[in-house]
Formats: sequence, C-alpha cells, structure tokens
Amino acid sequence: MVCWKSRMWLLEAGVILIAALLHQCSTEPAENMVDILQVLNLQDTTEGVVNVAGFCTQRKGSEDTDFALRVENKTHFTALTTQLYPDGNFPENFSILTTLKAKKNAQFFLLSVYNDQGIQQLGVEIGRSPVFLYEDQTGQPTPEDYPIFKKINLSDGKWHRLGISVEGKNVTLVVDCDQRITERLARSDSPVVDTNGVLVFGTRILDEEVFEGDIQQLLMSPDPRAAYTYCEDYIPDCDAALPYALQSLVPTYDDETVTSRPRHKKKKRDRKRSRKKGKGKGKGKGKSKKSKKNRRKKKKDRAARQKIDTLRVGAKDTEPIAEGEVDNVYDYFLGPEYYTDLESAIYNAS
Repeated sequence: MVCWKSRMWLLEAGVILIAALLHQCSTEPAENMVDILQVLNLQDTTEGVVNVAGFCTQRKGSEDTDFALRVENKTHFTALTTQLYPDGNFPENFSILTTLKAKKNAQFFLLSVYNDQGIQQLGVEIGRSPVFLYEDQTGQPTPEDYPIFKKINLSDGKWHRLGISVEGKNVTLVVDCDQRITERLARSDSPVVDTNGVLVFGTRILDEEVFEGDIQQLLMSPDPRAAYTYCEDYIPDCDAALPYALQSLVPTYDDETVTSRPRHKKKKRDRKRSRKKGKGKGKGKGKSKKSKKNRRKKKKDRAARQKIDTLRVGAKDTEPIAEGEVDNVYDYFLGPEYYTDLESAIYNAS
C-alpha cells in the first residue's frame, strides 16, 4: 500500500514538473526571434521618433507604463534583410507579431521586404481590408491572389495586437487575441524569400502612404504558432505582468547599414498607382495577361536601371540628384545611401 502511494506521488510530481517546463517554454521568446525595431535601431534619439506610453498605461507588477515609439514626420526606415537573417535563410513558415496604434483612416504597408531586383516579396498592410503581400521565387501567388482580410479595420485610432501566421499554403490573421481569419496563400511547394535585398519599415517603394502612429513591438518568429499565443506569451492584458522585458539593450549599427530618411515629395506621375497590385483602374476588377506582362517588364526595367546606377555610387564628386532630374524612381525615394547599402548584395547576385 505504501509502495503504491509512493508511485502515485512520484507520478503526480512528474506531471507537475512537465507542466511547469511547458509553461516556461511557452512564455519565453522563441529561438531565432527577430526584433525588427531593434534591428532598425529605432529609439527616441532617431529623427522623427519619440517615446510615448504604450498599450498599457498601468500594468500589474510595474509602476511604469508600457513603452512605445511614436513615428512622425512621415519618416521611413531601411535595413539590409541579411541583418534579420545573417545566415541567408528566411523561414518558410513564420509569424509576424506587432502591437501598434495607427493614425485614424491610414492605409499603408508596415513592413516590406524586397530582393536585390527591386521586387517586393513580402508586405504587411495596415488599414481597411488589409492585404498580405507575398511573392516567392516563382512569382507565386500572383497579385490577383494576394490574401485580403475583408471587413477588418486596423486604422481606427486604437491599439491592436496582431499576429500573422504563415504556414503551408495558408495565412491567418489574429486580431486582438480572439478574432481569427484564415485565407489561402497560393505559393509554391518550396517557397523561397531572397535575403539579398532590403527591408523597408513604414511604407513600400513608390507608395506615398507612410506609417504614422505608435508602435510597441514588431517581431518575426520562425514558429507559425506564435501568432496564436501572442497575447499570452508576448503582450498580455494589462492585468498581467509582461513575461519578459519588451526591449533589451538596443544594438548599434553603422550608418551605412541602417538608414532613416524623411519622405520626399515625389514628382507626380500621369497615372496613379493603386495601393494594391492588380486593383488599378479599368473596367474589370482583375488585370489582363497583357497588363501583367507590362508590369513585369516595368519591374525588370527598373531593376536594370538600378544596377546601372550602383556603378556610379561612391564617386566623391557626385552631386545630389535634383528632383526634376530623376530617371530612376528609386534614386529620389531612397537616395544614394540605399545603393551604398545594397551594392555588395547586387554584385553577389549578378
């Protein structure tokens, strides 16, 4: 009888120990988690960025408010994608996690990832009926098949905790912990996102809309399940303490690898670009095969001009490019620093 009770006690102790270990694993940040705000070196000393109160103005176990950053003056930030993934391996399945409060009625891309040819491979839109933009090495999915999360408004002037889970051929948006919407992501069976390029925070190339608002956290996790437990493991409700520090010591990067630039007013063009690819003006909702080819041709033309322009970067006597003399839209948008950052990546890919 005593022996049986001892075995039961040991069994119960083992179950409790396993549960404790599982809970500890679930509350710690996932391995290889990327803090994009740290990579971009965003802090209150950066031009166009100030400290503000975050998601919780009063949190259990802390006398201080949550810490957040307010991005103003239509400022955007760029960094090499290899700073996020130095080994060159962008995860096939992943989660994007963020807590933010966008300006009311805004419509912009919070995060954009481009390859060295200037093609956008990844984009997270914030606003009404936001789009999740993804394009792998085969060009899949096409713009007409980008997932759209209809009847969702992320720019209502309120704080939102968002988790985006990309797994297989599905993408799931988790809004404020409880609302889940899953859309099909028609990518190839072995999709690849090229890390020989640049990450743009707060907008995308050629867009006039730029992020203005408050942001507390922006993470990328190689675990697609992290989006489902974001409100438990990363930014819980205000009646719970934070599982771990929101921001550790911020690493410093050279000026040549992280660039922050206020947006310039671009020269107006005859034809306005739609905020969504494949949703421009026309009689039909979709795009014809001919227009698709035209878009791809324009992309290739821009990329070719981009490579040519990089050969001119580095000359000491180079004069600033005037707005009216811009031949390549990338020149005026990002400036010569962009090409300095990407020069090695472009040569490696050539």
